[in-house]
Amino acid sequence: MTETVIATHGLQKRYGAVHAVDGIDLDVRAGDVYGFLGANGSGKTTTVRMLLGLVLPTKGEVRVLGQRMPKASREVLPRVGALIEGPAAYGHLSGTANLRLLDAAGPGGSRRSRKQRVGEVLEQVGLSGVGRRPVRAYSLGMRQRLGLAGALLRRPDLLILDEPTNGLDPQGIHEIRTLLLDLNSTGTTVFLSSHLLAEIEQLATRVGVLDRGRVVVQDDLATLTAPTGATVVETPDPQRVRTVLGDRVLSADGGTAVVRGADPAEVNAALVAAGVPVTGLRLQRPSLEEVVLAAAGTSADRVEAHR
Repeated sequence: MTETVIATHGLQKRYGAVHAVDGIDLDVRAGDVYGFLGANGSGKTTTVRMLLGLVLPTKGEVRVLGQRMPKASREVLPRVGALIEGPAAYGHLSGTANLRLLDAAGPGGSRRSRKQRVGEVLEQVGLSGVGRRPVRAYSLGMRQRLGLAGALLRRPDLLILDEPTNGLDPQGIHEIRTLLLDLNSTGTTVFLSSHLLAEIEQLATRVGVLDRGRVVVQDDLATLTAPTGATVVETPDPQRVRTVLGDRVLSADGGTAVVRGADPAEVNAALVAAGVPVTGLRLQRPSLEEVVLAAAGTSADRVEAHR
C-alpha cells in the first residue's frame, strides 16, 4: 500500500463568519506530484499554511509524513522544503549569503558541507552565475528561484510550493517544471499549489480542486481525463455523420462530430463505407479545464487555463 504523505480530515479554518477552508480531506501519497488547484482566494494558501503548522486549524486534523501537525513540527519540518507566498530574503545580502544564513538557522546539516549545498541548489535553480549579486538587484523571477533554492537546501522528502512559477518567463517556467519532475523522479513528493490549469496539467499525477474552501475534485489526473467512451470525428460534413450513424451521434457542429463508441477504427470504417470524408479521429477525453469547470461551476473562471 502506498504511504500517505499528507492527510487532512475535516480541516477547517474560520475567520469570524468567513470559512476560508471548509472541511477538506486531502490525500497525498508518496511519489505524487499533487496539483492543488483553485482560483485566487479559494483557500489554497491558508490550507498550505495549516499543513506546515504556520496557522492553527479551527477544526480538523493534519498529518504530514505520518505525524500530527503542528505537534510534530520539530520532527517533520526538517524533512520538508517549502515556498509559501513568495520568498523572503535580506535585500542587502547576496543570494549565496541568504542561503547560508537559512541553512545555519535550520536543524541538522553539516557546517562543513554548507558551501557545497548552497552551490548545488543555486545551480539547480539557475542562479549559479548571480549568487553573489545583492538580492535587492534580483528580478521577481530571480527571487522566486532563490526561494525555491532555499526549499531544496536539505534535499527534502516532501516539497510544498505555493505558486512557484510566479514572476517567471516561459523559459523559467519550463526550467522549474523540469527541475520539479527530476526531483520527483528521484523520490521527492511534490505538493504544488497553483491557479494555473496548464501548469498543473503538465506536471501533476494527482489533482485536488479547491472551490470556495471545499475540495470538489480529488483523483489521479489520468482518471479525471480518461476517455469518455466516445470518438471525435473531424470532417467537413458533420451532418452526414449524423445521417449515417443516427442516434450514435452525440453532437455534430463546426468541423467535428462526437460519436458513441471507443473504437475509432470501427467508426472510420462505417463512415468511409458510406462515402463520408474523414480528416481525423481521436478518442474523446475531457481536458482538466473541463473537469474543473464541471465540478466548480462559474467560480472556476478565475482559474486560468493559460499563463
